[in-house]
Amino acid sequence: MKETVLTILKESIDVKSNSIKANMDLIIKGADMLAGCITSGHKILIFGNGGSAADAQHIAAEFVNRFIIERPPLAAIALTTDTSIITSIGNDYHFDEIFSKQINALGRKDDIAIGISTSGNSKNVIEAINAAKEIGIFTIGMTGSGGKLASCADLVLSVESDVTPRIQETHITMGHILCDLVDRILFPEEF
Repeated sequence: MKETVLTILKESIDVKSNSIKANMDLIIKGADMLAGCITSGHKILIFGNGGSAADAQHIAAEFVNRFIIERPPLAAIALTTDTSIITSIGNDYHFDEIFSKQINALGRKDDIAIGISTSGNSKNVIEAINAAKEIGIFTIGMTGSGGKLASCADLVLSVESDVTPRIQETHITMGHILCDLVDRILFPEEF
């Protein structure tokens, strides 16, 4: 069992290290875009399914409440949290539309939409990204090795792994890095 634990730990560290280094410039660009979005009075809309839904909520909470420093709340919404909206859309229309309808209702030009999909092929995430682009919303895709999300998002943060837990662990690390960088851009005096 100890060997298994150490193998998982090493794999997780390696995937995170390799993916973050490979995406370094894109992560910095994403942080700049997010900071600009916030300072211009716009918001961040985040969504995904399953563990990625939890990651969307986690990242939104870091922006709205705080990350590490004491600072004003930043505008972010996880589109994964309102069960009445999600189930009514899923029931009356189709599960594929649960995020795109929310993007159309809540999204405005110059907001940023972050779609998270470990496979890169979650149809509801892709439909939301496409809906966002039609409105003039800059889109960020967080994915595994690619999938359809990699070809439709404006900025793609990919994780070179086919193992879902390693992809999810890397996504949340990338999310934390984005939060940290946005805070440093917006509130440099606190560092």
